Amino acid sequence: MAGIKDVARVAGVSAATVSRALSGNGSVSTSARERVTRAARDLGFVLSYPASALASGRSRNIGVVLPFISRWYFSTVLEGIASALTEAGYDLTLYNFQKDKFREKVLTDFLQRNRTDGLIAVALQLDDQEIGQLRASGLPTVGVGGPLQGIPTIRIDDRAVSRQATDHLIGLGHTRISHIGGENEEGHSFPISLGRRAGYTSAMQAASLPVLPAWSIISDYTTSDAYRQAKQLLADPVQRPTAFFCASDEMAMGAMMAARDLGLRVPDDLSVIGIDGHETGDILGLTTLDQSARQQGVRAVHRLLGQLGPTPADVGPADEILPARFLLRTSTAAPRRDQTVTAPPSSTVQVGL
Repeated sequence: MAGIKDVARVAGVSAATVSRALSGNGSVSTSARERVTRAARDLGFVLSYPASALASGRSRNIGVVLPFISRWYFSTVLEGIASALTEAGYDLTLYNFQKDKFREKVLTDFLQRNRTDGLIAVALQLDDQEIGQLRASGLPTVGVGGPLQGIPTIRIDDRAVSRQATDHLIGLGHTRISHIGGENEEGHSFPISLGRRAGYTSAMQAASLPVLPAWSIISDYTTSDAYRQAKQLLADPVQRPTAFFCASDEMAMGAMMAARDLGLRVPDDLSVIGIDGHETGDILGLTTLDQSARQQGVRAVHRLLGQLGPTPADVGPADEILPARFLLRTSTAAPRRDQTVTAPPSSTVQVGL
């Protein structure tokens, strides 16, 4: 059976170069890497990663921590992370922070076992003690979804993107605009829902438009719950808005289905806009702001691996804000003339959060 010295002899390089070329640890020229790869393939040599890890002090494994797996945003970010790690020759270990007891165990136990070379935290707000634990572990970390003190993070500007979405509806002439968003996160996740609701409220206030309590809907970011919530509001002809700004594409799809089941046409009777860039939105003609969730994951991997190179370098701002791409489709249009009444006169107006 061929060994590393045999590969080195055939490739015309040192055994150390073979190890660096096949493990990805260290700098190797493109031509040398190609010769080593070809020689290893011809000789049937497979690098022993456990042995390589012992020699290099690296596990070739990255930990990823997130609160949900089933929801589109998180699964899409995870897809980008997994793809970029596979391309770089790294394994992935997934940790779920959905329950508080798991959160503490991950930080105080799992991440202290030196089984990972780095960590990517997706949409998790870490307190000072938790950040201190990460720093004490010496584990390079990159966040996705919001700023972390002293830790580079990839995100969009939720407030600005939400204001852009609401301004789009206002620009079309809508004055009766409802927002479907999530609950205000409390300490454990980045305040994405709070930021998106604030962007909606800011746009409405800037246009001197009312925000009725009935128009500010709390949902759980699923299509089914948004469907139920939107259907209840749309069934009331007095309170009915002419447009929905939804904090996610999945909730926007629920609103569109609710309108359909009530005999309302999108966008003739109701305009709908979301945030995400969900692939199904293209099929439904959903106007949205694409936050490039997959690219957020890819970018996080590139920044983390930059910290793990032979000469650690993290190129990018501490709080890196990615642009959201506006995708105009068929779910938004100007309201009909008979829909331009601002608000039911008997309703109490809510002007802030």
